[in-house]
Amino acid sequence: MTGAFRPRVPWIDYLGLLTAYIGVYAELIFRVFIYLIPDRIREWGRRRVIRIYHYYITKKTTDGMTDAIQKCRNIYEICEAFGYKAEEHLLRTEDNFILCLHRITHPSKKETKKRGVVYCHHGLMTNSDLWVAVNEPERNLPFVLVDNGYDVWLGNNRGNKYSRKHVVYKPKDEEFWNFSLDDMAMFDIPNTVDYILHETGEKKLSYIGFSQGTAQAFASLSLNNSLNNKVNIFIALAPAFTPKGFSNHLVDYLVKANPKIMYNLFGRRSLLPSVTFWQNICYPPIFVKIVDFSLKLLFDWDLKNISASQKLCGYAHLYSFSSVKSCVHWLQIIKNCTFQLYDDDLAVITGYTARHYQVPLFPTSNIKCPILLIWGGKDTLINMEYMRTALPPQAKEIEIKHYEHLDFLWANDVKEQVIPKVLEALPN
Repeated sequence: MTGAFRPRVPWIDYLGLLTAYIGVYAELIFRVFIYLIPDRIREWGRRRVIRIYHYYITKKTTDGMTDAIQKCRNIYEICEAFGYKAEEHLLRTEDNFILCLHRITHPSKKETKKRGVVYCHHGLMTNSDLWVAVNEPERNLPFVLVDNGYDVWLGNNRGNKYSRKHVVYKPKDEEFWNFSLDDMAMFDIPNTVDYILHETGEKKLSYIGFSQGTAQAFASLSLNNSLNNKVNIFIALAPAFTPKGFSNHLVDYLVKANPKIMYNLFGRRSLLPSVTFWQNICYPPIFVKIVDFSLKLLFDWDLKNISASQKLCGYAHLYSFSSVKSCVHWLQIIKNCTFQLYDDDLAVITGYTARHYQVPLFPTSNIKCPILLIWGGKDTLINMEYMRTALPPQAKEIEIKHYEHLDFLWANDVKEQVIPKVLEALPN
């Protein structure tokens, strides 16, 4: 490769990269230090921190259901706490991942005529817990759908808490984590739809996605024409398409300058696996403060529509494993402001320029099934201007002006603002 193809890197990139490295390794050192402290001393310190927190910051409040959901270890225990049941189903994708699906039922209620099948899919770095980690059943969309006679299924992405299995590779292998949005769109979504339809004997289902769960459906429906014939409506909550970027200017600059900086910082396996360590160590109300601060810093979300008690039980189930590559894919989309397939950086490897090489876009204008977008007026991740130009004419939209991203699952008024709109849109 000649010098003409080597881009000059501004000094501020090196400074930003150095700062990021220092932050990552400082967290690692601190985590190891905490881990090496004897359990008795660590627990003594934890009790003192809790006492100081409640004395100076906020008084301790008790909420039986919130406390119960926060302490649940998985979706099975959450559903059981409300009297529902999560059935486990396993499917093998065409590229040999083993995915876990959850079918939500209510054993104590009389069998009613099913009104249709609904498949719900979660967002980035989460899992099916996200849908049911709600402290009031009337604000829990899957439970409300079940009560209204729908056959409800919750999907899980490859690599997350429930889908850490591959026929050949193990989670410790780098090859296991070599997947992006492309793979989820080409395999996870269509294979899951086929499995659900086979199990239920139905010809079509309704798809409800949240955040990246919408992006996976947009991508999958655009690439797989036959999939459109199996979906009677696609409801997109907080639709992720081409996010505008990060509210923190330094973070936004760094990832847009070079999305592959994530590989330098986190390697090529799972992204931020240490989150689970801090979840176990931190006192839950303090962990809530940390998450609130992080979301405010990155996305400028105020999170005022979500109660403190809902955050306690929701944030405890918010994180799950995903690949660094899938995050890099999103950063490429943000940088280029296009809903594109993963860029393998052939221009860097071969010396090609944009004149010779173009990353293909997902052909979303080819989607044939009905689409309903329900988006928030205060959601900084939404780029409705671009979405309107890229989607087919049958796509309809509803704006909830005071909503941010997570509000579509956990807001105080989700029972009034979101659930009725979903029920009205679903085929009866």
